[in-house]
Amino acid sequence: MFLWTGKKYKLISSENFDEFMKKLGVGLITRKAANAVTPSVELRQDGDSYVLVTSSTFKTTEMKFKPGEEFDEERADGVKVKSVCTFEGNTLKQVQKAADGTEVTYIREFGPEEMKATMTAKDVTCTRVYKVQ
Repeated sequence: MFLWTGKKYKLISSENFDEFMKKLGVGLITRKAANAVTPSVELRQDGDSYVLVTSSTFKTTEMKFKPGEEFDEERADGVKVKSVCTFEGNTLKQVQKAADGTEVTYIREFGPEEMKATMTAKDVTCTRVYKVQ
């Protein structure tokens, strides 16, 4: 049983998110909208696959993956990328590569009370903390 099983995490703090999105080339209007919402994150197991659901009033995205297998994904800003997710205990690591060679790393650490997401693009790191609802 994982720490995140049956839990939904709601964003409570965000640091450097605008700079992170700028580094990815996200436009001003999309950045403003993304900064204004407090999304919820839920990770579910579906057989040997997993589904990471991020929902907000702005947009809901579902990322379905099998650990260690590359899959096609569309980022929230519409850019198509290839991703690989792996687990280390209750930590989900995702490496995302865009066609232009841009690589983004997401480290999501699931705890009993909160989930911490650390996202890195080039030289910019963003930290977002989510609390169990």
